[in-house]
This record gives sequence, C-alpha cells and structure tokens, in this order.
Amino acid sequence: MSERQVFEYALLRVVPRVERGECFNAGVVVYSRARSLVAARTHLDENKLRALDPAADVTGVRAALHAVESVCRGGAESGQAAGDDAGRRFRWLIAPRSTVVQPGPVHTGLTADPEAEVERLLELLVR
Repeated sequence: MSERQVFEYALLRVVPRVERGECFNAGVVVYSRARSLVAARTHLDENKLRALDPAADVTGVRAALHAVESVCRGGAESGQAAGDDAGRRFRWLIAPRSTVVQPGPVHTGLTADPEAEVERLLELLVR
C-alpha cells in the first residue's frame, strides 16, 4: 500500500434561488498538493433543480459545472487559469461567490489515491 497523503476537497452546491438559500450537492473538487492535482467531477440532478426552481436554467447550471471541470484540467478553454498551478486553480474555484453554483467549505482527509477519492466522494456525497 502506498503512503497516504493529505488532500482537500469542497463540494459544489447548486443554489437555484440565492434569496431562498436552498441548495443541493452537484459536484466535488479535490486538491492534492503532494500530487499537484486538482480534479472535479459533477453530477446534476435535474429533478432536484426543477423541484427547487421550475424556471431554472438547466443548460446554464450544467455549463457552470462543466466549467469547473475544465478549470481543473487546466486546458486552454479554462482561460487565464490554464497557466496557474493546481493549488491556485483550487483556491480560485473554492472562493465564495454569489452565483447559482457555489463551493462549500473545504474539508481535509488522507488518501493514497486522490484521483480515486474524487469518484468516491462524488458517489458518497452527490449521487
């Protein structure tokens, strides 16, 4: 078994109507400094979204969630963040915003496989 390293993660929450404060989990962002890894996986439950706001912009919410995944990959489509290291991208993604897709608080853990942790947390906390 390989050595376990500290990792950080934050849930991505969908808040369809900010003024009401209702939300549900729709993704997770994981950062491992030891592996220089920042990764995100998302899953949008459209039924929950429509239950909280029947007029919600499903396409827009889905695009915002996919944008987080893109920033994590650091590809050219992620704009200025593409040149940043994994830690800077993670900190930028978890900065508080008053938008429909919001990061939750940061939590820490230990893992030997941060990439597998992304999938585990998605299953446990989102799906």
